[in-house]
Amino acid sequence: MHPPRVQDPCISVYPPPYPIAQSEDTNTAKERGGIVAPAAQQSDPENSGESPPQGDEVENKVVSKESGQEGHEDDQTNDPAGGALIPVTIILPETPGKVNLMVSPHEQVHELRQSIQELPVAFQYSCFHLEHADVRINDYIQVSEIPDIGPNSDIKLIIDPYTEKEARLHLVRIRELIGAAGDRTDTIHGILAGTSLFDTVLTPESSPPENPDGEGAKSSLGHNFDGPPNLGLLLPKESAPPPKTVKSISLSSWNPPPPHLRQKGHLLYLIVTTTEGEQFQITSHVGGFYVNRSSNSKFDPSPRSPPKKASAHSLLTLIDDISPSFFASFARLQEFTNRRDPLATFQITNATPAAPWLVPQLACNVCKHQADITRSQESYLMSGIDSTDTLRDWNEEFQSARELPKDAVQDRVFRERLSSKLFADYTDAAAKGAVLVARGEVAPLNPTEGQDAQIFVYNNVFFSFGADGVGTFTSEGGDEAARVATGKDVMGVRLVNQLDVEGIFTPATVVVDYLGRRIVGQSIVPGIFKQREPGENQIDYGAVDGRDVVAADERFSPGFAKLSTAFRVKKHPVWDKDGKRFDLEGSVETKGLLGTDGRKYVLDLYRITPLDIAWLDECQEDEEEEDEEEEDAEEKYPHRMTVLRPELVEAYARQKMREYIAAEHEKARNTQNEAKDGKQEDDEQDDDDEDKNEDEEAGVEEGDEQQLKKINRNWGEEKQKTDEIPKVDLSGFKFGLNPDVFSGQTPQTDSEKKEMIADEQDVRSACVYLREKAIPELLNDLKESEMSFPMDGHSLSRVLHKRGINMRYLGKIVSMCRGSKLEALADVCTREMIARSLKHIAARYLRYLPLALSSACISHLLNCILGYKFNPKPVAEVDQSVRILYPGTETTFEQVSPESLRHEVEVETFKRYRHTLNFNWQDAVPKLQLLRELSLKLGLQLQSKNFRFDPDEPAAQIVAAADESGAINGSHSNGQANGGGKTRVESNSTGGKKKRKKGCESSPVNAVAKPGSMATFSPDDIVNVVPIIKDSAPRSSLAEEALEAGRISLAQNQTKLGQDLLLESLSLHEQIYGILHPEVARVYHQLSLLYFQLEEKEAAIELARKAIIVAERTIGIDSEETLLNYLNLSLFLHQAGDSDSALSYAQHALEMWKIIFGANHPDSVTTINNAAVMLQHLKAYHESRLWFEESLRICEKVFGKRSANSATLLFQLAQALALDGDASTAVSRMRDSYTIFKEELGADDKNTKEAESWLHQLTQSAVAIRKNAKEIEARRLQAGIRFPTRSMPSATPAPISSTVSSSQDKPAAVDQRSIDELLKFIEGSDQKKGSKKPGRGNPKRRGKA
Repeated sequence: MHPPRVQDPCISVYPPPYPIAQSEDTNTAKERGGIVAPAAQQSDPENSGESPPQGDEVENKVVSKESGQEGHEDDQTNDPAGGALIPVTIILPETPGKVNLMVSPHEQVHELRQSIQELPVAFQYSCFHLEHADVRINDYIQVSEIPDIGPNSDIKLIIDPYTEKEARLHLVRIRELIGAAGDRTDTIHGILAGTSLFDTVLTPESSPPENPDGEGAKSSLGHNFDGPPNLGLLLPKESAPPPKTVKSISLSSWNPPPPHLRQKGHLLYLIVTTTEGEQFQITSHVGGFYVNRSSNSKFDPSPRSPPKKASAHSLLTLIDDISPSFFASFARLQEFTNRRDPLATFQITNATPAAPWLVPQLACNVCKHQADITRSQESYLMSGIDSTDTLRDWNEEFQSARELPKDAVQDRVFRERLSSKLFADYTDAAAKGAVLVARGEVAPLNPTEGQDAQIFVYNNVFFSFGADGVGTFTSEGGDEAARVATGKDVMGVRLVNQLDVEGIFTPATVVVDYLGRRIVGQSIVPGIFKQREPGENQIDYGAVDGRDVVAADERFSPGFAKLSTAFRVKKHPVWDKDGKRFDLEGSVETKGLLGTDGRKYVLDLYRITPLDIAWLDECQEDEEEEDEEEEDAEEKYPHRMTVLRPELVEAYARQKMREYIAAEHEKARNTQNEAKDGKQEDDEQDDDDEDKNEDEEAGVEEGDEQQLKKINRNWGEEKQKTDEIPKVDLSGFKFGLNPDVFSGQTPQTDSEKKEMIADEQDVRSACVYLREKAIPELLNDLKESEMSFPMDGHSLSRVLHKRGINMRYLGKIVSMCRGSKLEALADVCTREMIARSLKHIAARYLRYLPLALSSACISHLLNCILGYKFNPKPVAEVDQSVRILYPGTETTFEQVSPESLRHEVEVETFKRYRHTLNFNWQDAVPKLQLLRELSLKLGLQLQSKNFRFDPDEPAAQIVAAADESGAINGSHSNGQANGGGKTRVESNSTGGKKKRKKGCESSPVNAVAKPGSMATFSPDDIVNVVPIIKDSAPRSSLAEEALEAGRISLAQNQTKLGQDLLLESLSLHEQIYGILHPEVARVYHQLSLLYFQLEEKEAAIELARKAIIVAERTIGIDSEETLLNYLNLSLFLHQAGDSDSALSYAQHALEMWKIIFGANHPDSVTTINNAAVMLQHLKAYHESRLWFEESLRICEKVFGKRSANSATLLFQLAQALALDGDASTAVSRMRDSYTIFKEELGADDKNTKEAESWLHQLTQSAVAIRKNAKEIEARRLQAGIRFPTRSMPSATPAPISSTVSSSQDKPAAVDQRSIDELLKFIEGSDQKKGSKKPGRGNPKRRGKA
């Protein structure tokens, strides 16, 4: 994504290490502007430059639409589904009597019910129905289907009698509404899952102080570039607890009602303790709730007599009646809740909340376990006494949703929204069941089988282990192959779901990794367990019982043919054990099953692409060379499931298509040339015959003239035909790979063998394309700054997978990373190989370990790999009282030492990646970043503390603790303090008498690993393990089509249409996924960039804020995508004039960068430069100079000191030095810039001339300043006063203008401009308005550096 145009003239910045549009407008903007947008890896580099909606339209439709507020003033507003929002009036049974609402004619009535319940005036209603014209409205029809509905229609809310289920759900809703529900104990989401810290980044305490001189209002924070990462940024800050509305509300011990009272309409018995301390026993009746006469020792559920009699249809209204303070405290609670952005408090329902890997001390208020008697009752309240309320037939729901109509747009919206919700619910249920299976809390269906072969059914989900329990993958690698196959299968199911082929169905599939176990959860396909008649196969299409038997039911061929076309799989023969041939549309491993419901299911989609035979051959060669050494037997590649990625096959198919088109063009040209030559010969013969009948002398001249005309005519025809590019008929292009080559298939005839050899050659060619095209192109794009560098393992895998590169090629990529430009990539790849190797090693130790011993195992492994310097001989801290309870359990992890674990990592890395780690890799790898990677891969949640990895380093150098205001401690790396006392630098060792809060601080910690401690990590540090979930949910094709259509329209200058389509895409994303979803965060991110490019800054800022909050809650607080969103927001705020907030967000992003990657990331050059520009905008010149110096240091490290990029930064630094009053150094830096430009680009290049002009101006100013200083010194000497010839640098540097103006006899050549005029000259804003020529600003980015 190239950066948006920038209109605000600032000091120019360093060219970003990612693609920039090379149009004149963009280059001019980059010269004149200064801030560059951070890279957006989610976006397509070809799709930028789109336009946003205008003014109020943006505010009403984009900004406020999904904030949970109703604020539509127009009678009709555009509806993304194609209709118009209509106003209706909801008539309420109680005060205020009515409320106006905007509804879409295409939404369901039950969605309208939900909207009503979310209105503050309708909180108390949960059991009701709607009526229009005194006719009850069906909840499951569209609003447009209500008879006689129209604008300003009245819809009545009619309360209904309760059922037990409605009463239970009403109680749950009221508890959550009034803040009486404690945190639920969740088995999968973890501690503080779905937390957003965006609201705490900007706080009054963290804002920089006001400048006494009034310049720039505020200055930069005291950022320490070389300081340790501040883990406090990952932790929520302490805040006051929310106001209490009631002391408690729960089910009474008298619950449930006896049969005779149930016959009278009694549903539940509750007990409520108000804040006044009074306890009330309440009866839930079909007609509502009332206070009864019961006590803790006496049962009398009849209503109380006056004056204590109280009743209401809603429990909320009843509590308000019996508690005098409830109304005020409930209002305070709402005010407290509304302080935060609604997106930060909404419940996440359609996605898995992101669980942070670092959590506060458990004694903190945010993590403290609170007493809540109803917590244990919620299972009954939510699911009923038999838990049958939530028991669902998952498979039937999924397949019924697939069969819904999809012709009209609204049909597709409803279908995709329903599917998205189903996948979210199923993923949640399957993950919870998988955790229970892994913990041994679900009884197996086949308890007599081995542990890995056992299967389970829980909550209508079928579970099995991702291990080779029955020997299916023995020849492919056993358990390792089975584990890989399950991961490939869920990816294949997702691709099939995305294709949405009619008539083909898939079981809902989820893969969960938890404590070393891989569990597969699938919806139960009807008939999959049914034993068929003798002679009938259990499978209808594909391999049966391994590959010995093959089935080929022709009813599956049409559907499989569509899948194979999309997957680039060719129809090919396979043979059974008897040599009988079957022609299959897909891999023999891909199976088709005709369910008892009549639907055709496709199963086992782990082999939709061919094997990477080149990798297997390379591994086999290595093994043959080392076969004689017994110790190398463990270095054999663990499995044969090395399939190519679908992205690689698709990229190779496009390459073959380009070759086909080029060949067809060549054929067309040859045909044209042959036709032209034949016509030319005929014309020559005709001309000769004419010449013979004419006069000889005249004929010569006329013949020459005729020949010239003929040549011109033929040349014109040839040029015309050449210019016309012939259209190529792609129907003749056929491409497909055989996924079953190199997998044991044995052709029988010579023609079959010949065909097999050709298929094998095609697969080998694809492998060559991967190695010689895909990988080198990726490295070249990174080297030439055509894309953003990955920061961590997640972003690295996403980049590689997008290019079709498997993670097993990490070692090869590292070996190809040559030069300083790719050093960061090599570091990330090496760290990822180590982390993945450790993940596999930890899984082996954890797989069969009881949950109670897992923390001891994990902490010991962490000590061996990360804390080996702090304690060279760590001992596993195993609770012996727990250990004796599991006498048959192997605790081999206790024998692990730092040396043995180091060896295991080296072996695992070579075995899986064919890469040999350096001898000092354990010392070289950054410990904190490796800890983060391991935690994310294993699902660990660690208790925050200052981790001590080296006894020689004090804890404060490992993690710089944040004070309560969020200020970051430390000093500048070069030892210079910021001018004017603006840097807020504090030391933890100083005797500051800060008043500490009770509980935990906002810093990472109270607990610090002390030298006297046994080890860096203890079992208590491992507070939780969350499952790692891979689902098969597809993306919304409708929402993506609308987004793409909007981009195309904007690219074609159809601004209004493009804006409408972008708004439609945004609304479709929110409708289909729900607001809190990773895909919605990504579309917020993309649209914010698009709006910013067309000067809709307010809309861009609002969308960027939403992108941050949603990304923090669903992707991760410290994810790469969240960091990029912060950088975008910083850019947008600066351009909107709020540079103070922009600086805070930029610094927050830089600190997150340290945690994710460490120091010196190539892309951080741009961010640091952007911050320096902001500081110059605030006239904080000295601090700006320091940031430019840091940017230059990283640039020289990455691109080299003599690169054009470094020359650009030297140019900018020289400007900054001039503004900081250091004229001599400014001249030196500008001279260096001029020299490099001249060497790299030549003396005639525009950038070289620009630097030369600046060098001349700065030299004149420096000479004048020096001359003035000498004259002043001479006067002082005459007066008998001696001062040094060179003034010492002060805390606040003198502006250039004041220094120059101190001279009384200024030479004519000295620059006489004021500081503001000089700023204008530097920024280029002194050019005439309307001129398209770039001003004297930043030299253009020179192509490739």
